[in-house]
Amino acid sequence: MKIQILCVGKLKETYLKDAVREYSKRLSSCCSLEIIELKDERIPDLVSEGEKRRILETEGKRLLSSLAERSFLVALAIDGEEMSSEGFAARIDGWGKQGIGRVAFLIGGSLGLSEEILSQADLRLSFSRMTFPHQLMRVILLEQLYRAHRINAGAPYHK
Repeated sequence: MKIQILCVGKLKETYLKDAVREYSKRLSSCCSLEIIELKDERIPDLVSEGEKRRILETEGKRLLSSLAERSFLVALAIDGEEMSSEGFAARIDGWGKQGIGRVAFLIGGSLGLSEEILSQADLRLSFSRMTFPHQLMRVILLEQLYRAHRINAGAPYHK
């Protein structure tokens, strides 16, 4: 399976870069992984609702223009479907059995994802009702992808 992770914003912290590098290496044996970092928009301290919409639309257009063709779209959204690690693993396994060869995970910036992205997503996925920094979400997603692989392989990583 080909997995594309599209992220608004670049990682700056070394510890996050190290974690992404480690999980990317672990995933290299089971999938083709591509991580694309896209420019985020500057958000003023006092931002109007109209400006928020404009920022989300601009970042959303960047995400959509960077997608590989015929991707199954998974938008990470706080109001999305929650599932266990086993459920996530089963979903990924099911996509493979359905012939879905390319899955794109979309991680928005500080303001989240645009309505256009959310409406086009095949799945809205939430890892929690809590809010996490979008940079950390990349690490959490990679760890869960690796965990799903290990669950599906019947390997002992998942406890």
